[in-house]
Amino acid sequence: MDSRDRQIISELRRDSRMSLSDLSDVIGLSRVTVRSRLDRLVSEGTILGFTVILKEDTQRSPVRGLTMLAIEGIGADRIKRQLGGLSAVQAIHATNGKWDLILELGTETLEGLDEVLSRIRRIDGVMSSETNLLLATKMSTKA
Repeated sequence: MDSRDRQIISELRRDSRMSLSDLSDVIGLSRVTVRSRLDRLVSEGTILGFTVILKEDTQRSPVRGLTMLAIEGIGADRIKRQLGGLSAVQAIHATNGKWDLILELGTETLEGLDEVLSRIRRIDGVMSSETNLLLATKMSTKA
C-alpha cells in the first residue's frame, strides 16, 4: 500500500459515497486507475467491506462509556465469558499497561449504566475499574 492507496482510503473514510469520478479528481489519478486500486485493496483484504450506518444504530445506546478493568490472577477467560453475557457490553478489548481489559458499554440511561457497572465490579476477580463516559463521537470507522 502506497501513499495514493492511503489517500483513497482516507477520502472514502471521510465520504464513503464519493463517486469514482470525484475520488479520481481529488486524488489526481484517472478514474480507471482509482477503480483498479480500489479493486486491489478489496481483493487483498485491506478493505474488508463497505457499510451503511443508520441513525438508529448510533442512538441505540444513548449512554456510552469505556470501562477499564484490572483483573487479579488467572481468571481473565472466565471474566470475559461473564462480561460477554451482559447485553450492555458491546466490545471487550485486551490491552497492556495498568488495565487488563477495556469494555465498550452502552445503555439507555445513566441508571442502567450504573447497574451494569455494579454487576461488573461484583464479578469475582475484578480488582479495580475506571469508567469514562463518551460524550460525543467525532469520527467513527465502524458500523
